Amino acid sequence: MKTDAVFKRAFNDAVTVVASLGDGEALPSENDLGARLNVSRTTVRKILATLEERGAIGGSGRQRFVRAADVAAMRFPDAETVPMSEQVEQRFMDWMLRGNTRPGTSINEAELARQFGVATTGIREFLNRFQRFGLIEKRPNAGWLFKGFTERFALELFEIREMFELRSAMAFATLPDSSLLWQKLESLRAEHVSLLQDVDRRYHDFSDLDSRFHRLINFAAPNRFIEDFFDIITLIFHYHYQWNKRDERERNEVAIREHITYIDALQSRNPSIVQLACRAHMASAKETLIRSTSAKLSS
Repeated sequence: MKTDAVFKRAFNDAVTVVASLGDGEALPSENDLGARLNVSRTTVRKILATLEERGAIGGSGRQRFVRAADVAAMRFPDAETVPMSEQVEQRFMDWMLRGNTRPGTSINEAELARQFGVATTGIREFLNRFQRFGLIEKRPNAGWLFKGFTERFALELFEIREMFELRSAMAFATLPDSSLLWQKLESLRAEHVSLLQDVDRRYHDFSDLDSRFHRLINFAAPNRFIEDFFDIITLIFHYHYQWNKRDERERNEVAIREHITYIDALQSRNPSIVQLACRAHMASAKETLIRSTSAKLSS
C-alpha cells in the first residue's frame, strides 16, 4: 500500500511556501523546509528538484530563490496526496457508519476491494491491523467477522486517547508561526463553520472531519507507537455513534461547536485555555461514548 502520497502532500505544502514569497525572494534552507513540511531531507531535495524542473525556483544550495510565485497550477490533486492506507480507512469508516454494521456482520475482502476501488491486499493489510485488538476475526476463504466491542474495551482505549490528545494539543500551541499546521488548522476551522451552517443535511460528514482534525493535532507531537493506535481509536470513536441514532445530528452539532472552540483555543496559544478546551471536549466525547455503548449493550 506504499505510494508517493507523502511526497505529493509535502510538495503541495512546499508550493504554499513558494506562493507566499515574491519573485526573486530567497527560499528557506533545506533544514527549515524539512521542519516546516515535516519530511526528511531526502524528500525536501526531491521536492526542490521538482520545483526547479517546473521552473518555480532557481539557484542552488543555500542560494535558491523563487523564479515564479504563481505556482498554484503545480499542485497535485488532493486525492493523490492521501496515502492508500488512509483512503482505505476513510472508506471503511464510511461503510461501517452508513451501513449500520452490527456485531456478527461478515466482511468479504474481495467485495470491499471492489466497492472501495482498491487492491484486495490493501483491504487485507487494513483488517489485519484490527485483528490483534479482537474487534475483527479472520475466517476461512478471505472472510472476516466483525465482533464489536465492549464498554470496558472502549474506556481503556479512551484513556490512551485522552493522555495523548492533551500532550499533542499543548505541543500544537507552541508551534512557531512558520509551521504549516497553522494554515491547515485555519482551513479545518472554515470546514467546521461550513458544516455547521448545513448541519441538518450534512451531519453524517462530521466523522471524516473529526478524524482529520484530531489527526492534525497529533502531527504536532509525532509518536510512532501512538500513531499505530490512531486507526483503532478513530474506528471506536466514530463507530459507537451509530448505536443510538435518535440524537446523532444533535450530538454531531455539539461536537462541531466544541471543535471550533478547541481550534480558537489553539490559535490563542494560551496553555490554560488550550488545556481547558481539550479536557472539555474529551469529557464530552467520553460521555457520548458511555451513553452509546450502554445503548448497544442493552439493545
